[in-house]
Formats: sequence, C-alpha cells, structure tokens
Amino acid sequence: MILTFLHAIESILTIIIMFMTGWLLTHVGWLDEKTSLIFSKIIVNVSFPCYMLWNLMSNFDKAKLQELSGGLIIPITSIVLSYFISVLVSNLLKVDPKRKGVFRCIFFTSNTIFIGLPVNLSLFGAESTPYVLIYYIANTCFFWTLGNYEISKDGDEGREAGKFSFSTLKRIFNPALAGFVVAVILILLDIQLPRFVMDSCKYIGELTTPLAMFFIGIVLHSTPLKKLRFDRDLVVLLLARFLLCPVVVIALELLIPIPPMMAKVFVIQAAMPAVTSTGVIAKQYGADYEFATIATVVTTIASMIIIPIYMMLI
Repeated sequence: MILTFLHAIESILTIIIMFMTGWLLTHVGWLDEKTSLIFSKIIVNVSFPCYMLWNLMSNFDKAKLQELSGGLIIPITSIVLSYFISVLVSNLLKVDPKRKGVFRCIFFTSNTIFIGLPVNLSLFGAESTPYVLIYYIANTCFFWTLGNYEISKDGDEGREAGKFSFSTLKRIFNPALAGFVVAVILILLDIQLPRFVMDSCKYIGELTTPLAMFFIGIVLHSTPLKKLRFDRDLVVLLLARFLLCPVVVIALELLIPIPPMMAKVFVIQAAMPAVTSTGVIAKQYGADYEFATIATVVTTIASMIIIPIYMMLI
C-alpha cells in the first residue's frame, strides 16, 4: 500500500519539480513574459496536436477503438453533466467574466493523462490503461472544444464576438482538435503513418508537458503574492474537482453497469487536478491566466492529499 502511494505521488512531484524549474529560470532571467506567450503558441498550435496524433495512433487500432468506444458513455455523460453544473454554479456565484470560462473549464475537465495515467498504473496496473485512455479521449475532446470555447469567451475578443460566429467555429475547431480528428480518421481507415512521421510527432508532442510547466513557473513568478490566496472561486473548484465530479461518475455507475476495473479508473480520472494547459489557453485568449495557473498549481498540490484518500476508499 505504501509503495503504491509513493508511486502515485511521484507523478505529482514530477509536475511540481518542472514548474518550479520554470519559476527558477524566470527568477534568473532566462525566461520572461514574452517567452510564456511563445510557449503558449507552440503548445496550442504545434506540440499538442502532434501529441494527440502520436498518442492515439500508438495506443489504438481500429478493432481496439471500436471495442472500447462503448465505454465512452459514462465519461461523456459525466463531463456534460459537470459542465451544466459548472454553468449553474458560475452564474449563481457571479464569477468574474474574465475568469468565468476558466472556472467552468477547470470545473468539468481533469488532468487525465500526465497525472491520471501514472496514478492509475500505480493503483491498478497495466490492465487499467485502456480505461484510462477511454476517459482521456472524452476529457480531451471536451477540453479542446467546449473548454477552449468557454475560455475564449473570457477574453475581450470572445466577449465582443457574441454567442455564435465564424470566430466561434475557429475557437472550437482548433489545431488540437484537428490532431484528434485526423488520428481517429487514420485509425478507422487502417492507415499507418511512416515511422519518421510518428517519431517526429512523438518528439514534438513530448514538448507539451515541460513547456506547459515552464509556462506555469513564469506566471507564478510574475504573480503578486497577494493573488496567491484561497478565494471563494478556488475553494469551489477544489470541491468540484475532488468531490462533486467523482460523485457524478459514481452516481452514473450505479445506473449503468460497467466492469469493476473500469468503474474504479473512471472515478480516479474524475478526481484528477486541473489540466496543465488551462493557463496556456487562457493566456492565448487574454483571459485570467493568473487565476488559471494558480488553480492548476493548487489542485495539483491538493491531489497529493486527495489521491491517498481515494486509494483507501476504492
């Protein structure tokens, strides 16, 4: 049990070390605000689309994708329900329009791969991987469509664009989603990309996590200490990430019978911290990226306490 706990915590400590490295590099003057903007553009437009293409095509073939697609019903339904709850809560709390989309995105999406995968592997072993990827597909699709769109509305351009326009479509059909769609099409058509293309996508895609962590470090360094506090919105997000969203999944699992291993993995995935790229996207659109970054860091650190609790309960 102790060894499993330590393995689960290691993935979180890795994330913390990376963003603290970004903070240190900013402190010594190697990174700055301009660098963070460059990082955000690289992640959104280049590295993550490559990562999506490589990751999906490396882990799925046509038969496996079709076999596991039936398991998507609970992740999709739980994320949709959590989204509507986030809309209701953000409106009731009158969340600042500059961070309302960020608030909603963190509320209903979670870090299912960079933290979720190693945590589930530590808890349940390699047999949990397919179920981790099922939740990851649903979560990633919603993050880069609905989540991306919600965050885009926080920026000045998003608020001026109205409810639906060509700009709306551009924000929904972004490069990350394009990487996802292309990968799924190639898998369904049984088309294998040349090894040099896959290797290129892998190496470029692996830039995503360290660049996102360095971005967080830059933002934390430039954020005044008075902003690093537990305000009402952050407390609500902690409750949503670690309590409400897992409860929604558990409730659905009581209604829809699924294999025990799948059920456990889905609960753990729903209880993961905020997606590390949230602050990056907020920066792209001129939203409250400082709040997004602080929420990402706080939920990641808090998960070191929450994950052991779920380990004992499941």
